[in-house]
Amino acid sequence: MMGKYVKEFFSHLDVLAMFVLSMLSMLGFIDSFFRSYVWLVFLSGVVTYITSEYMTHRFLFHMKPPKHPLFLKFMKRIHYDHHEFPDDLKLLFLPIWYSFPQMVAVSLVVGLISNSTYGFAMFTGLSLALLYYEWVHYVAHRPIKPKTAFGKWMKKVHLWHHFKNEHYWFGVTNPTLDYMMGTFKDEREVEKSETARKL
Repeated sequence: MMGKYVKEFFSHLDVLAMFVLSMLSMLGFIDSFFRSYVWLVFLSGVVTYITSEYMTHRFLFHMKPPKHPLFLKFMKRIHYDHHEFPDDLKLLFLPIWYSFPQMVAVSLVVGLISNSTYGFAMFTGLSLALLYYEWVHYVAHRPIKPKTAFGKWMKKVHLWHHFKNEHYWFGVTNPTLDYMMGTFKDEREVEKSETARKL
């Protein structure tokens, strides 16, 4: 049964393309695979993505709808429409035209101030963290029962964000920054929002 969902997940071009790019990027530091500094850069890519996951979700994706029609169209595709139609897989995944340029920019800066090996390690950390985010997000919106207690809990928390109140629970893969920034609340104490589906 899980094979069906894995196949569906990788059938989406944005996911498949990012997976291929992350594997190709890994080749860029394969000769330095066992150097600790390379793995520190890789892990900094993961942490950078997890931090941006929360910050972008909270402060960009949930900003007040812009008046400019082009920017509004962008925001609708990036996030607003996903809240309105949370089960639509075409709106679930971040488009590669949004994610890829940002990751390349960060990785180029790292590569230019150090060397290309570290640039590839950064890109791999960022892209694998994105793929993990996409998988956790996918599981939250599909009829999949996570195998771990943490996975089941995170799925429940993300669905609170969609169906209870969009002003809380911005972390999709983990709640760390929600706790730190005061956006993790006891679900029983939070009022149901009238705008959770229509941002």
